[in-house]
Amino acid sequence: MKEKIIIAEDDESIRSLLEVALSSHGYCPVGFGSAKEALAEIETEAPDLVIFDIMMDGLDGLEAVRRMRQLESCRHIPVIMLTAKDTELDKIIGLDAGADDYITKPFSVLELCARVRAQLRRMPEQKDASEASVIHVSGALSLNTEAREVLLAGQAIELTFKEFELLKTLMASPNRALTRTELFNQIWGDDYYGETRTLDIHIGSLRQKLRDSAPDRDYIKTIRGVGYRFVGEE
Repeated sequence: MKEKIIIAEDDESIRSLLEVALSSHGYCPVGFGSAKEALAEIETEAPDLVIFDIMMDGLDGLEAVRRMRQLESCRHIPVIMLTAKDTELDKIIGLDAGADDYITKPFSVLELCARVRAQLRRMPEQKDASEASVIHVSGALSLNTEAREVLLAGQAIELTFKEFELLKTLMASPNRALTRTELFNQIWGDDYYGETRTLDIHIGSLRQKLRDSAPDRDYIKTIRGVGYRFVGEE
């Protein structure tokens, strides 16, 4: 069965381009001119992946992603943001809203299709990995893979899908330096076609969320020239 991809893009020419490109790669794209219409379709039948433009009249893409992530059936669906905003802060805001990837305009259709393919390829692995419940605990910080819940000092920490996967991977190997390549390949896949800077942006956002709840505790340490290490309790 062809994977269903929802496209929310108010520029008709771009939307049509995406529909044609994705169809030619064997997907089943369904385009909408507004985020509100796209959300209504998503609530009716969960797709395999969603592409949201950020700047749209009415409900914008960021708020649409936040609302989508509140739906139990949509929490694990990959989301790619497509936008003209290209600063690092804009990317962090998009990822923090719940996006898994971020593509700026103008964009390469081949690159977009490659990123779609990479996101969809990771889903079966992520679903299989989530079947068994695993709880990682380090002091006041705990992570439950079945509930996909992170608690710090008794307070829930809202993480995006990729942030959760990164924290889970780091906590599974406490006090061990994981290389950037190792983390990148494990979370995004070795066939990912995009900026390697994406990892650093996600780590920065994850680190800030943990610091907001525990300002005196640094759980993720940067190992210069290598990657990152989760600092477990001694």
